Amino acid sequence: MPRSSPGCSPEMFFADKRRAEMAVRQEGYEHRGIHGSPTTPIGTSVEKTTVSSDSSASSPTPPTGTRPPRPTMLDVARAAGVSLKTVSRVVNGEPGVTAETAQRVADVIGRLGFRRNDSARLLRQGVSTGSIAFILEDVADPFYATLARAVLDVARSHEYLVLAGCSDENPVFEKELAQAFCARRVDGLVIVPAPGGDHRYLVAEMRMGTAVVFADRPATGIDADTILVDNSGGVRAAVQHLLGQGHRRLAYLGDDLRVFTSQERLAGYREALAQAGLPVDERLVFTARPEPEFVRQALTEALAGPEPATALLTGNSRVTILALHQLRARNEQPALVGFDDFESAELLDVTVVAQDPAAIGRAAATLLFDRLAGDSRPIQTVRLPTRLVVRGSSTRRP
Repeated sequence: MPRSSPGCSPEMFFADKRRAEMAVRQEGYEHRGIHGSPTTPIGTSVEKTTVSSDSSASSPTPPTGTRPPRPTMLDVARAAGVSLKTVSRVVNGEPGVTAETAQRVADVIGRLGFRRNDSARLLRQGVSTGSIAFILEDVADPFYATLARAVLDVARSHEYLVLAGCSDENPVFEKELAQAFCARRVDGLVIVPAPGGDHRYLVAEMRMGTAVVFADRPATGIDADTILVDNSGGVRAAVQHLLGQGHRRLAYLGDDLRVFTSQERLAGYREALAQAGLPVDERLVFTARPEPEFVRQALTEALAGPEPATALLTGNSRVTILALHQLRARNEQPALVGFDDFESAELLDVTVVAQDPAAIGRAAATLLFDRLAGDSRPIQTVRLPTRLVVRGSSTRRP
């Protein structure tokens, strides 16, 4: 089973109730009470004779900590006193069974808690499993939660099941999750890639027809469909806005440069200053994993000295929120623009470069289902626009 970080266990999202049961136990049947012989997969050849009924029979209580065998079609046949083929006809809604017999079989199915293994059936038929997988950074992050919800909504419209797991920005975890989902024969993958990964491990799956779309960041080592946002353009708009307020000393506080979006946003900062004919003071550029100590130290350096920064540009919502906490305890109150809108930004009057995570999720999932439907266009890279939302934090003059 793929590993994951504490508080970020692999999740399952069910696109519809009909397929929710299918994912409860990918390899067998859900157990709800009485059980009998070892599992017999649907479709196994069994002599077509009526088996004796023993509706009161049950297996001994299994040892503590072990999972009891799930009820099978053979168990249902024995308990109902009918042939295996009769049970199959009832389960699959086929004709040729009297109403009285069908009701007796249905009653036994309800009592035993038998569930048909749709995954096994579909795999034997060589058709779609009706499922896709989504690998994201952290389901607790509001940005990715919104993105995930959009993927789920598109999947629901196609009557698909979505399995999802968190990589915690670890490429090893991401690879383990992707391979585990592919082993379950999902039809496609939507991936927010972890930094530092190599996605050539997906080549064989893609050749066999698994659709793959990357969201928010591109793949490494392979060409694949990708949905991005205009990171550098959004930052250029923010810098131009601050320059229009009269600022010339702009500090940039961004995420770890191993992250693709951080690279693009810093590039936008540099481009905007160059377009304005201003040099980049590297003493005002700070990048690292967003942690309180990093932001505290960056602000101390940026706001000190004879030529302190008069404006801040923060590279994502986590950096923005940490900066706001630190600035509450400081006398200096520079102008501020943050990349990414966040829930309390309007309440706190923070100017932001807003991107739309729901639009990213919808676009990624829509492209995935287009590929599953036979879309053979060349590999697509789509960049969605950002929007500068001006509030009070950026209107302070130097």
